[in-house]
Amino acid sequence: MTNKEKSAKVVSEIVDIFKCPICHRSMKVVDFKSLICSNNHTFDFAKQGYVNMLTRPSNQHYDKNLFEARQKIIMESNLYSSLHKKVSEIIGKHLDEFHYPTIIFDAGSGEGSHLQKIINECRDRAITGIGLDIAKEGIIMASKNYHNPIWLVGDLANIPLTDQSSHVVLNILSPANYMEFKRVLAPEGIIVKIVPRPNYLKELREVIFTNSDKKAYTNGETISLFKQNFQLVNNFRFSYFKELEQTELLNLIQMSPLAWNAEKEQIDSFLNLDSTGITVDLDILIGVKSTS
Repeated sequence: MTNKEKSAKVVSEIVDIFKCPICHRSMKVVDFKSLICSNNHTFDFAKQGYVNMLTRPSNQHYDKNLFEARQKIIMESNLYSSLHKKVSEIIGKHLDEFHYPTIIFDAGSGEGSHLQKIINECRDRAITGIGLDIAKEGIIMASKNYHNPIWLVGDLANIPLTDQSSHVVLNILSPANYMEFKRVLAPEGIIVKIVPRPNYLKELREVIFTNSDKKAYTNGETISLFKQNFQLVNNFRFSYFKELEQTELLNLIQMSPLAWNAEKEQIDSFLNLDSTGITVDLDILIGVKSTS
């Protein structure tokens, strides 16, 4: 069975939670080749297994090199491994009351490594992961590397899932669309949003930004907006320091928007620092739908 057929089979098993991004009608899998809605809007499975459900061209500027660097950082350097374990524990603790299978929707999944690692940590649970990103290059890489989750090219402002379809919404270091997140989140589901704290990647920030305003960072507005849309039930501060090899530091630079406008001298300066480690400093926000 090809990746295309495998993906179509997985989607067909939960096709009731999909909706057409054009007319919002129900969908079905036809001939293990296409997702087709009741108005005959058709979205084909690519040979790699993903489905492009964008209804308009994307002007995103994330390229293949960025996603390759990110995949190496996440899967090979294990910079975020303890974070993945923590998130899986949070999900496991909450999902004890849910029937299987559990739908985990990763909103802004990039090349898929965060979602795959979290699913790997959620052992002994029947989980179907769905990763969505507007960046086609990221989703192509995700579908090539990880065959268990469902991968979609799509828009967070028009998520092609039905109301209350997801037990967990993940939003990891990515933009949010809270109106859509609230719509797709099941009544007793949780949203897990991960946002940077002031010391996140501070070693890189201090070299790249000579302007003190950009060296300093606060997530107060992000947390405030989250609390306006969801009831905050917990907030874990997650902070640690990890030594990295020089090749890993280079991957970190290539994956980070912080370094997109950096000069070569600044990048060289970072790579030649005496300390070859990096600080990960994050807030893990756990929210539920407000009862008010």
